[in-house]
Amino acid sequence: MTPRHVVLAAYGSLGDLHPALAIAIALRDRGHRATLLSHEMYRPKVESEGIAFATLPPNLAELDDFGATMRRAMDGPDGSRYVIQELVLPHVAATTAAIDAAAHDADLLVAHPLTFGVAIVAEKRGLPWASTSLQPLLQYSALDPSVWPQAPWLEPWGRRFPALYHAFFAVGKVVSRPWMGAVDGVRASMGLPRATLHPMYEGVFSPLLHLVLFSRALAAPQPDWPPSSVQCGFAFYDREDHAAGLPAELAAFLDAGPPPLVFTLGSSAVHTAGLFYTNGAHAAARLGRRAVLLVGRKIAQRLPDPLPSGVVVFPYAPYSELLPRAAAVVHQGGAGTTGQALRAGRPMVVVPFAHDQADHAARIARAGVGLALPRDRCDAATLTAALGRVLAEPGFAERAAAVGAEVRAEHGANAAADAIERLLAIR
Repeated sequence: MTPRHVVLAAYGSLGDLHPALAIAIALRDRGHRATLLSHEMYRPKVESEGIAFATLPPNLAELDDFGATMRRAMDGPDGSRYVIQELVLPHVAATTAAIDAAAHDADLLVAHPLTFGVAIVAEKRGLPWASTSLQPLLQYSALDPSVWPQAPWLEPWGRRFPALYHAFFAVGKVVSRPWMGAVDGVRASMGLPRATLHPMYEGVFSPLLHLVLFSRALAAPQPDWPPSSVQCGFAFYDREDHAAGLPAELAAFLDAGPPPLVFTLGSSAVHTAGLFYTNGAHAAARLGRRAVLLVGRKIAQRLPDPLPSGVVVFPYAPYSELLPRAAAVVHQGGAGTTGQALRAGRPMVVVPFAHDQADHAARIARAGVGLALPRDRCDAATLTAALGRVLAEPGFAERAAAVGAEVRAEHGANAAADAIERLLAIR
């Protein structure tokens, strides 16, 4: 089709950036022009792939204490409120202005759930737009209820009585609607009326196209999903930059012995790891297993000194190359990490911290590919027991391998690009 200009927005962590970058690359490879709007700290990564970049406020790297901010953002039940009220809404006017500037010659806008300005700019300019969700939690389904960090007890009851979830969402809308004053203010400044749909609930879904960027292996389509939903699967990207691969020292370690355990906390929970890596190293030693600890860059982690024999530490490694070579993976359950762990086809233990992570942990346990271990119960003994079980019981590895094949067959970024091209063809 005729080349078009698609502007994609991504707000938050690398787990939020990577799907948008993967889709932008897929569109570029089809001859389209793609511009990715995100935080300035991600510019080198995006531009290394030859994708145009525009800055989306705020610059997270310039926050007074980035580590403290991330620790608050990962603070269990209160983390989501903190992110929305203190990291997103105060910047709505600035982010909307940045989106508006990038959209001056765009043919289509693609939103992240936290970029409320995309819908505003699309309405102002008369542009088509697509929305995205990276996790089942934000599909707001009462027929396949999620584990919400504010009310984890509700999910088992909600499976029996969907009306409970309808009531839960109704209360959430009432409580959170006053938060949206900043969104209403931006709309008014652009000559638009107050939104009739709640910007964080119904209003977050485009009526034209909603891209569901997680696998059916995690959650299958439901009758109460938005009618515009197209389930694409995970859109993967896992490089620090275009040329990055496994560190040579890590490749040598993997080649020198049996598959190790891999312990990782993604790009956000890694800032509030506590004893996660220490407990992981001790669990590996008790099980007589080698281990890789991915501890993040420029973050002082609490580690055993000395490390147990056969345990190595690296700041980062591309999951697509490391995780398939693991015996099992222990992770926090973030959307990006969960997708990569499922794609690798290895059994896992999930230690959720905040946001969507408890829901992913529950879904992984129900799928039979791993176990969920609450963070407040994750010590060396419980971690040893959980890992011992997923390693000893062959059903976990067998089911994980089957799910991995399913996820690898989905090609989420290309499926999303297909859906975007179908929408562009009729606009």
